[in-house]
Amino acid sequence: MFKGITGNVLILGLVSLLTDISSEMIYPLLPLFLTTVLGGGPAFLGVIEGIAESTASILKLVSGIMSDRVGARKRFVLWGYGISALARPLIALATSPLAVLFIRFADRVGKGIRTSPRDALIAESIDPEVRGKAFGFHRSMDHAGALIGPLIATLLLTCFVTDIRTVFLLSAIPGGLAVLLIALKVRESAPSGKSKGDAGFLRKLPSGRLRTYLLILLIFTLGNSSDAFLLLRAGQLGVTPARIPLLWTFFHLVKMVSTMPFGALSDRIGRRGVIVTGWGVYALAYIGFAFATTEMHIWLLFAFYGLFYGLTEGVEKAMLADIAEPGERGGAFGWYNCATGIGALPASMIFGFIWQRFNPLAAFGFGAVLASIAAVALLFMVKPEQPVQTLKV
Repeated sequence: MFKGITGNVLILGLVSLLTDISSEMIYPLLPLFLTTVLGGGPAFLGVIEGIAESTASILKLVSGIMSDRVGARKRFVLWGYGISALARPLIALATSPLAVLFIRFADRVGKGIRTSPRDALIAESIDPEVRGKAFGFHRSMDHAGALIGPLIATLLLTCFVTDIRTVFLLSAIPGGLAVLLIALKVRESAPSGKSKGDAGFLRKLPSGRLRTYLLILLIFTLGNSSDAFLLLRAGQLGVTPARIPLLWTFFHLVKMVSTMPFGALSDRIGRRGVIVTGWGVYALAYIGFAFATTEMHIWLLFAFYGLFYGLTEGVEKAMLADIAEPGERGGAFGWYNCATGIGALPASMIFGFIWQRFNPLAAFGFGAVLASIAAVALLFMVKPEQPVQTLKV
């Protein structure tokens, strides 16, 4: 099953596992800490998350382009993970909501610096024939960390410590191990040549197949609202607060076990068909959430919806790596992460407005329609045999 997953891909997968353990030891507890200990409100939590994620989206683009210019990915990856590992545990020392804002900002700066160069490094460290499996493996490690982190935090608070701040400090251990792994074990990929042209920022914009693919991804993202709305729907249909964490853990388990097999499937049958299937699963799941009436429906729908992540998360990145020119993969992943990050904010705002102004059926229907449009567009507008081009501006 893990054949071909070696070297940088294996190490970066372990890095993601450790980093997500560190992150998820903190962030499920962060809203409670911010509101009850530091006296911040829900509005300020929204400000923190909005600033943090917007910062990460922009920096993912910048770092991707710069890693193409410099011709070295590892230093961006090391600095990015290092900044986050250093900043994240400092939340334990925060005495005001404003301090949390600055720390969260620093954490997302690290994420923005590392993400696109890391994805490009994975693409360049693996044979194209197993690229889907490689990205699927990496995402599986992310989801495994998202499973383990909260469990460790729960165990610590139940059996060993009574102060949330102590849990935050202990999150430095897996984060530090992740940085150490990068420094000692990750190797720079064989250079495929620096990006052509001068180093002016955004001198090259996507064109051809790459531009079409990114625009279609943006259309899908505009209908891909936050999964928090699914939890809200679950609460409406009888899932108690005590069972919500179990539902969320179950959801991550489905994502974890399905991402790598579907990534490997895309290596054999092609990326487009797997992604189109995933977006179809998304549309059907959203229709299901719209018409669900019982708690059992919710559990079944979360299992089905988890397959959407398995079918798309790693495969979308593998297809991007297939399309992008080797010397410009960092920038391509930058555009990918920027487009999906920027589209996520209006997606949730639009979904929430439709839900509140009309009803859940209309909101989930909107998401299903956009997913269907994106699936049809990808199927007919992105031809695998077309050459990749870039456009100078």
